[in-house]
Amino acid sequence: MKHVFLIVAIAMGVLANNVLEAAVEKPVFAKATFAGGCFWCMEHPFEHLQGVRSVVSGYSGGHKNDPAYHEVSSGKTGHLEVVQITFDPKTISYEALLDVYWRQFDPTDAGGSFVDRGTQYTSAIFYHNNEQKKVAEYSKKNLAESGVFKKPIVTPIRAAETFYPAEEYHQDYYKKNPKHYKRYRAGSGRDGFIKRTWGAQHKAKRKYSKSSDEELRQLLTPLQYQVTQEEGTERPFDNAYWNNKESGIYVDVVSGEPLFSSIHKFKSGTGWPSFTQPIDPENIIEKVDNRLWSTRTELRSKGADSHLGHVFKDGPKPTGLRYCINSASLRFIPRGDLEKAGYGEYLSLFK
Repeated sequence: MKHVFLIVAIAMGVLANNVLEAAVEKPVFAKATFAGGCFWCMEHPFEHLQGVRSVVSGYSGGHKNDPAYHEVSSGKTGHLEVVQITFDPKTISYEALLDVYWRQFDPTDAGGSFVDRGTQYTSAIFYHNNEQKKVAEYSKKNLAESGVFKKPIVTPIRAAETFYPAEEYHQDYYKKNPKHYKRYRAGSGRDGFIKRTWGAQHKAKRKYSKSSDEELRQLLTPLQYQVTQEEGTERPFDNAYWNNKESGIYVDVVSGEPLFSSIHKFKSGTGWPSFTQPIDPENIIEKVDNRLWSTRTELRSKGADSHLGHVFKDGPKPTGLRYCINSASLRFIPRGDLEKAGYGEYLSLFK
């Protein structure tokens, strides 16, 4: 009888362990493939983003199988220099990757990338599924309407083709040859272009707006849509940012409009991200909310009219206010990624 009990106990233990392993959700990674000129300069902006697992330089879009660098550089293979990014969509969205992508090169130049001319240095977005295609088209349209560039955006959006990793010499070039990499970036004109185009002096050019309902349903998760468009509320203590302690800023998940900073975030005990004040009060619209048998002050973003949450008069000093915000209405940009994500002007908040 003891042996029977022992066998049963072992079986129950194995079953419990299997159930526990099944309950631990493993990340499902996705691919993003971008061409933006020399792939040396396209690795670094993505490799340190939270949610990015790897960035590999390579070739794609041409007609020759497994090409070598000297063949691609001749311009006769039709291949472009690209980077292929493996990322966790639950941590960083494809839209967020595109936001970083557009800020790395000149999307109005159809002839190449800065001093590097030729097909192999032209830009392109290679989508891996229809959802990525729709998001990329929306992102390109939004950039064209933003007023940042006076000329048309010529970067094509193409179906993904076979990706061929480049030679090991080209992988992580900025780490292996940092001095040459820096000289090359500066000498090519890339750094100067990025600074002129996306520097703080261009802040006034930005336009934050709301896309069509059909586009939003494609871009947002069901919860993000419910919160921002239908004035819903997510569950407390079960959302992305309620306990986030990392330095950075929080932007509107719909439009990218800067809303709050980690320096104004505090532990309220409510289970939702709480702030004493917004980055810029002009970006927040207050409205009277008479639902739930009480009068509250609802908060909405100015540019996209997204429902954010509410503000209460029970916060700490110096404002005495508690901006109680849904994580689903926000996208977090770490302090170290502000410059490459196009929000470099907000680095001064952390000095």
